[in-house]
Parts: sequence; C-alpha cells; structure tokens
Amino acid sequence: MQDIQKLLMSFFAASNSMLWGWGMIWVLLGTGIYYTIRLGFPQIRHFTYMFKVTLGGRKKSEHGGITSFQALCTGLAAQVGTGNLAGVATALVSGGPGAIFWMWITALVGMATIMAEAILAQVFRVDNGDGTFRGGPAYYIEKGLGQKWMSVLFSVCIIISMAFIFNAVQCNSIAAGVYGGLGLDKRAVAVVVIILTALVIFGGLRRIARVAEIIVPLMASVYILTALYVVLTNISQVPSVIELIIENAFGIRQAAGGVLGHTVARAFRYGVARGLFSNEAGMGSTPNANATAEVAHPARQGFVAMMGVFVDTIVVCTATAAIILLSGELESGKTGIELTQIAVKASIGNFGTLLIMFAIFFFAWSSILANYYYGESNIGYLFPNIGKNGMAVYRIIVLCMLYFGAVGDVPLVWEMADFFNGIMALINLVAILLLSGITCKVFTDYNNRRGTGELDPKADPVFLNSFLKGAKGGALKNE
Repeated sequence: MQDIQKLLMSFFAASNSMLWGWGMIWVLLGTGIYYTIRLGFPQIRHFTYMFKVTLGGRKKSEHGGITSFQALCTGLAAQVGTGNLAGVATALVSGGPGAIFWMWITALVGMATIMAEAILAQVFRVDNGDGTFRGGPAYYIEKGLGQKWMSVLFSVCIIISMAFIFNAVQCNSIAAGVYGGLGLDKRAVAVVVIILTALVIFGGLRRIARVAEIIVPLMASVYILTALYVVLTNISQVPSVIELIIENAFGIRQAAGGVLGHTVARAFRYGVARGLFSNEAGMGSTPNANATAEVAHPARQGFVAMMGVFVDTIVVCTATAAIILLSGELESGKTGIELTQIAVKASIGNFGTLLIMFAIFFFAWSSILANYYYGESNIGYLFPNIGKNGMAVYRIIVLCMLYFGAVGDVPLVWEMADFFNGIMALINLVAILLLSGITCKVFTDYNNRRGTGELDPKADPVFLNSFLKGAKGGALKNE
C-alpha cells in the first residue's frame, strides 16, 4: 500500500511541476493582461462604480432568486480561505516582502479575468425552474463553444478537486486548528463540522447563499479590523514597511547582477503565484457562484465579481501581510500558518491564538460550503435528471470526505487536488479566451446602455440568445 502511495505521490508531484510551472503563471497572468486591454482597463476606469454596483446588489430578488451580493459572498467564501492566512506567510518567507507588491499587481490584472468569467457564466447559465439559476465553465464551454467533451472533463475535475479533495483539506485545517487551540480530538471536531455542513447543504443553494451572506462579511470584517488595529498601533513603522515592500519588489539597494535578478525573480514568482491561487481569477471556480445571481444584465455581475478579487487579495491578503511584517516575526524561521499565528500573538497577545483558531474555522468552513456548491452545480450539469435521491448521495460523499480529511494524511491529497485543479484551469482559460468576442460585446452593450441614461441596464434576451451554439434556452427569462 505504501509503495502505491509513493508511486501516486511521484506521479502527481511530477505532473504538478509541469502544470503549475512558469507556463501556467504566464497563461493566467497573460489572460488577465489581455482582458484588461480588450475591456479598456475596467478595474481602473470603473473602480468606484464597482463599489456602487456591489452595495446595490443587496436588494432582494423579485423572483426569490439569489441576489448579486449573495452570489458574491458565495464566491468569496471559497476565495477567502486558509490560504489567505498560510499562503501569504509562505509567499513572504519564500519571496520576501516584495512578493506583496506583485500580489497586488496580479490582483489588479485578475479583476479583468474574473469580469470575463462572470459575464460568460451569466450569458450561458440555465434556469433551475425554481427561481434560481446555475452555470459556470461547463455551461459556457458547451453552449458557447459547442465542445461537450471539454465541458464534461471540466465538470469531473472541479467535482473531484473542489467538492471532494479541497474540502477534505479544509476540514483537516479546521481539525488541526481547533486541536492546536483547544486540544479537542480531531474526530470530534470532524463530527461537528459534518453536522454544521449537513444543516446547510441539505437546504440547497438558497440556504448556502444566506449563510455565506452572513458569515463572509462578518469573518472578513473581524480579521480586517484586527489588522487595522495592528497597523494603527504600529503606525510609525508603516512607511518603512511600504518602503521595504517596494525596494524588495524591484531589487532596489540589492547588489548588482545575479543577486538583484534573483531577488526580483523570487518576489515576482511567489507574489504572482499567491495572488493567482488566492483570488482564483481564471481558475473556473467562481463563475459557478456568479452564474446564480439574478441580475438584469450579465455585465453587472462582472463588476461585482471584480470586487471579490479586490476583497480577497488587496484587502484580506494585505491584512495578513501587514500583521506579519509589523510584528517583526518574518525572520523567526516559521512559515505558513505557524508564522501567521505567532505574528498575531506578538501583535495582540495570547488572544491572537484564539482569534486565528476561529479565523481558520470560519474561513475553511465557508470554503467547504462554496466548494460543495461548485460540485453540485456541475453534478447538475453532468446528470440533469439526478433527482433528490441522487443529489443526497453526492452530499453524503462530500460529508464522508470531510471526516477523511480531518483524520487522514493530506500530502497526497494536496497533490491530487492541484493536479485536477490544473486541468480545470487550463480548460477554462482556453474557453474564456476563445469566447472573448462575446464577453466584449456584452460588456460594450452594458456600457452603451449606461451611456444612454439607464440606471440599471437590462439585457435583451434575443441579444443574449444569439450567442448560444446549438442549445435551447437563454441567460435571461423573456419577461
């Protein structure tokens, strides 16, 4: 058994080194740059409008569907996870303070990518028949490109990676965090997580969205306020920290030649990688959430989706970076979640240990709910007539994976998740690039309608249905 495990570990590790090497980073980054230019720098030109649309998205749906804000919170539930605590710390240790600058730049570029994903998810979504919608890459690949095999492969990958494997890893983080904070048995913690998760997911999409709408803003606010407290109590050090980030990002004051190049390359590599993997722009996950929003025009949800990247990377990841850099613990020899823990403890005292424990719990649990829904949406794509009993089987498997993740060993599980996630991302990136013409037409239509004075532009269903390729139905109901 151990030999098989070692063989699988070697296979997935070797595959991931190719999938997630510089090639993937440049494809993800290049897609963001491409869309930034084609859409006319929406993250800059429409920055304030993004806030206006997001805040206006809390208005209840007329048809009892998912609001724009609820869809955003569902997506953020997956985006804002333990990676915002552990991943940023790893990037700082491996890439230096300069990694934070490149993380910011990556987020700005990723905002354009996620705008495109959200628009396509809205255009090619389907009506569930109960006032809600579902959609995502599987739907826009088949209905937009007519490539059924790609959409099926994407669905299989996202179900395995997000709903099963990543959820197992998230539950492992919860169990380890609670064990470290309170000493509770991991199996007992797993049972509690399973019960809480079951209470939500068996209530369907509406309950998931309502829970996400409460938990995500609350947990993010508490964490951001903690970081703000650390910044204000160390305000005199802030200018030097900002200077350190900029200097390290460009190798200023470093020795000439190879050392300078190595410093900049490390900062760039780890900053870009952390930014991309944290906000999930281009990965194909968040479109599943953004497709559910009941909005009058697909591009409206695109602006809301951009807010997700902004909050996840520019706000939450920066909060973690600020806590670590201002604590003086970067050179402690620790990395990952351990570094974040000791940094928070050094900044606010022993209370910091409990704060991180609760942050891990809620960040990871909200990710479990969102990842579950991503799987559900794609289960519905693969098996449109699955019924309540079939969906119940899927939900039970998800709950079993949570227990396995809490008590099991995760290195192989991580490698498997990265592999399927890599395949998923490649398929999605190809799709959104090939469908860029549709994205730009829809985005232009929205802005043209805004230009004529429409406060809440409405898309013409005939206009949207014209993009469908050999498929029935449309993105919006004919009202």
